[in-house]
Amino acid sequence: MRALIARSLLVRGPVGLWLVAAAAVSPACPRAHAAAAAETERPNILYVFTDDQSFRTISSYPGADPCAATPHIDRLARRGVLFTRAFTGAKCGPSRATALTGRLQFNVGFRCDRYWPQDFREQGYTTAIIGKWHWGKGVAMHRHGVAWDWSVIWDHGQPAEHDTYYWGQAVNINGAAAVKLDGYSTDRYTDYAEAFITTQQGSAKPWYLWLCYGAVHGPYTPAARHLGTYAAAAETPIPVDVFGPRPGKPRHMNLFTRWDDEAGEPFSKGRSLDSWVKQYHEAVRAIDEGVGRLCRTLEQTGQLRNTVIVFTSDQGFAWGQHGLRDKRYPYVAAVCSPLIVSNPARFASGKHCGHPVNGADIVRTLHSVAAVEPKVPLDGRDFSPLLKEPGHDDSWTDEPMLQTYTCGRYDAGTIAEAIRERAWERLTFDNSPAWIMLHDGRHKYTRYLAEDCIEELYDSVSDPDELVNLAVDRRWRQQLLDLRQQTARAFRVRGAAFVDAIPEPRMP
Repeated sequence: MRALIARSLLVRGPVGLWLVAAAAVSPACPRAHAAAAAETERPNILYVFTDDQSFRTISSYPGADPCAATPHIDRLARRGVLFTRAFTGAKCGPSRATALTGRLQFNVGFRCDRYWPQDFREQGYTTAIIGKWHWGKGVAMHRHGVAWDWSVIWDHGQPAEHDTYYWGQAVNINGAAAVKLDGYSTDRYTDYAEAFITTQQGSAKPWYLWLCYGAVHGPYTPAARHLGTYAAAAETPIPVDVFGPRPGKPRHMNLFTRWDDEAGEPFSKGRSLDSWVKQYHEAVRAIDEGVGRLCRTLEQTGQLRNTVIVFTSDQGFAWGQHGLRDKRYPYVAAVCSPLIVSNPARFASGKHCGHPVNGADIVRTLHSVAAVEPKVPLDGRDFSPLLKEPGHDDSWTDEPMLQTYTCGRYDAGTIAEAIRERAWERLTFDNSPAWIMLHDGRHKYTRYLAEDCIEELYDSVSDPDELVNLAVDRRWRQQLLDLRQQTARAFRVRGAAFVDAIPEPRMP
């Protein structure tokens, strides 16, 4: 396989696209046969995992920014199920920890010694990873041949590597020493993914590919061909709460903002919010083109019908909402990610699903879709019934959606210790206290791992922008108490015994 992939990357085609050499294509399995067998075979899985990408960048999403233009991802949505309330994680590292283990952050352990792709590999799948790692410097190389049959890994782990998100990355190929990745990283990841997919044509084994784009993380560098794409596009609406005060929010959010106020307009580093958002969208264009190229490669190699495509991000990103220019904070604007699951041969097409799901749910669902038995405990719920019936009622599960951000803490014991010792600095990062969240489909409840801090409760239907905290409204007191108890109960079941030690919230 290595030789085939190496030969497939020797020839550069027009406009910077890489051509797959004929030597890498096997005629062993005719396209017609593959298509006919797709519904009974275990599917291939292409899991596209972007970075810091808000759902507002996807033009098929309700609430998309005015300049959003993603025709290829939109085609996935037309051929699949689009989830409007996906909470994959809260930050790069914790979200990847969940994506690798299928566990919520406090259940991961500092560095897990077994990742679930190993189960796929041992149960008949060819496994591959391409792109950003960001889960322990040096760890990824040692998992090649254990979790991964094929790997091209940018072993991101140091702050200095933020400068190489788009150019000049060093990657480890199949566990070997790092080599420099020439070219624009988003395009190069797509090149490697196309090569891998092509080598799998005719294979008797299904495959799983985790494609981790570094885009659209800061510095939001667009490909040269996309610079200025949105210069004439409509202005980005300015969020109403970009500047404080924000009555009803916790103290750490009341006056907080990451934006300079210049005559009532939000600026950062001398640039307007609108210019930042449009640059961000320009960097998304290469992701969208990559999705188009991968779908075309799947179709040309006869593998599209039997490939489940999952498109999501490690979390969302807020641009001005609640004063933020960030992720991590427990608001839809900051952590709600896109999630599209596409395979018309198996699932519904062109449907939206409003049931809240998280990153651990995705992992559990992939096991179900692939008929792989997990060998490690998983925290997620299997939402595969929603892929066939997106409007399914709540009978598909009696468990609420949970999400959490515990800063740099990955096991319940160290979190409990910090709470017990009142060492709140261990559970706070850059103005953001650790938190736990429950979403029941209508109401989203957040409780902070902090002292003297109010809770947050929002009605997702009447207040989708989360401007009115119902936790400070006495008329909601009983429902607030009920949700507090329900949240503690649900986290306790997942092994988060520390919930019983969290200080009582401050009551307004």
